[in-house]
Amino acid sequence: MTTARTAAALSDVALAPDVRRMLATAPSVTVPATRAELYAIALGPDGGPEFSVDYDVDGESITEATVTRCRNGLAVNYPEDYMRRRDPQCMVIADSRPTDKTRFADRFGHGFGDTRADTLAWMARQDLVVVPFKAGGPIHGSPSLAIVPVNAAFFALALVDLQGWVTLDELGPFDPRSILYVAPPFRHSHFEGRQVVVHDRSETLHEIFAYNLYPGPSAKKGVFSVLLDIGEAEGWITAHASSVRVTTPYDNETVVMHEGASGGGKSEMCQELRREDDGRILLGANVVTEEPYYITLSETSDLSPVTDDMTLCHPAVQDGSGRMVVADAEDGWFVRVDNLRTYGEDPHLERAVIHPDTPLVFFNIQGVADATVLPWEHTLDSTGEPCPNPRVVIPRRMIEDIVNEPQPVDVRTFGVRMPACTRDHPSYGIMGLAHFVPPAIAWLWRLVAPRGDKNPSIGEAADALSTLEHGGMVSEGVGSYWPFSTGTKVAAANLLLEQLVTYDHTRYVLTPNQHIGAYHVGFSAEWLTREWLARKGGGRMRAEQLEPARCALFGYTPHEITLDGQPVRRTLLRPEMQSQVGVEAYDEGCRILTGFFKSELAQFVTPDLSDLGRRIIETCLADGTVEDYEALTPTYL
Repeated sequence: MTTARTAAALSDVALAPDVRRMLATAPSVTVPATRAELYAIALGPDGGPEFSVDYDVDGESITEATVTRCRNGLAVNYPEDYMRRRDPQCMVIADSRPTDKTRFADRFGHGFGDTRADTLAWMARQDLVVVPFKAGGPIHGSPSLAIVPVNAAFFALALVDLQGWVTLDELGPFDPRSILYVAPPFRHSHFEGRQVVVHDRSETLHEIFAYNLYPGPSAKKGVFSVLLDIGEAEGWITAHASSVRVTTPYDNETVVMHEGASGGGKSEMCQELRREDDGRILLGANVVTEEPYYITLSETSDLSPVTDDMTLCHPAVQDGSGRMVVADAEDGWFVRVDNLRTYGEDPHLERAVIHPDTPLVFFNIQGVADATVLPWEHTLDSTGEPCPNPRVVIPRRMIEDIVNEPQPVDVRTFGVRMPACTRDHPSYGIMGLAHFVPPAIAWLWRLVAPRGDKNPSIGEAADALSTLEHGGMVSEGVGSYWPFSTGTKVAAANLLLEQLVTYDHTRYVLTPNQHIGAYHVGFSAEWLTREWLARKGGGRMRAEQLEPARCALFGYTPHEITLDGQPVRRTLLRPEMQSQVGVEAYDEGCRILTGFFKSELAQFVTPDLSDLGRRIIETCLADGTVEDYEALTPTYL
């Protein structure tokens, strides 16, 4: 039973009768007073050094995760490859509120009521840990609660590290805006081994039932869903974006906010530009001739990260300047470290996670008991290859040069993974190094949010995997936050367009990663575009410095880009000029891209779409020019 102290603490939290009965019936309920106490619980009943998170399923003991005590934190690993990344089809909606997502009854053939009752009955037989948190971060977040089996306390630890530590005493009496329940064995007993995260919404409460122990779909993106739900009701957005304040060698500051589908370069926007051993920067290498292309920069700008993934565009932080002001929706970052392969590739991050001032939580990274977790030693999948989704939860305060105050955004960039495009193998990989676009085109890219080439963050559905393997695209949906939204596409589209039109002192830029035509560029294109935009003073351009791109969806191309007196090859600004690409292959790529946009945009043309949104989509469907888009939403230069 709950102790008197715990029962008294929870008595000030407004809970449904069945939830309160579940807590009252459970053998024990622990509300940790400190993070250190929760960390100790996460080590298991013996305090480590290794702990197996096991559950009984129909008389069989199944290991869902292992926890290893290491010098710099906990190394959490999952026996199944499948559990090491988010299943893109895990979300289902249990309520009857408006949604375009799959409803529980449609997928499973019955209502959620019995499964909910089974869940609470199972939890009533478990030792539990209860942690409060503020969905959306310590300052602007909404009071919430998580209820987790005590042997899965690492999950609760990751959650509060992401959202920030808060106690019941600090919150005082409250009505939870969201409650997260965790019941891992139901993955086997009810859902055939699949990750399932059920959202049950009312006007005042968003309940999340997580039937798996990988925190991505629930402790991370489930909280994102709550914020999107709140924002849709109140008229604001939590963007799927990173943002960084860039200070040039001449002390000019520019804030860049970077959006895009998974793998589109959000985490990389806050990373330092990579140099070769001799100090040069490899901008790209031709995939046909293998010719490398280097540039040299004597100095690069200083980076001060602002947000990493969930970017609050909350009304309370806006300043009326015409630029959108953003703040972090999290107190810790769920950092993917798949690009760390050896020592020295990201010294600042490596130092932070190898020598933290408090122990961290690592996922999908090898851990040896009482040794140091090294972020480049990724857990091997059953194929023998390193897991592509190694993660560490790192508090913001451990990030070097972090910015804690809300920041007004000068430039919003949008990143897209591009495959190689050559004469022999035409593809949509024809985006130049940087394209300025009017808000109307910026909105279209955010509606479609194409995810192409390769994406390491999530497990692909079979149809999407086949498409991507053959050089195609799939859409991640509105704002690229659509996978986490529980609402409707058109409502999200209207809200996003309203945002773009309201904050009209913002410049919109497209930038590719992986390839520009026949050049493999990785993330160097994004990093150099960031450097160039900052040196331009917030990306300021004159109209005569731009020319329409050959493909209208790319808006405008700069006549030239110069860094430290070095002009970037024009063929990287206009890939149709590359000898291995040419106009014919470029136009085929434009046809592929435009056709994909048209196929994705048609679904938004409903009576609920705003009039401006309808006209923008109709312009795309009619093969409009950049001037046509400009007439609808002028570019801010």
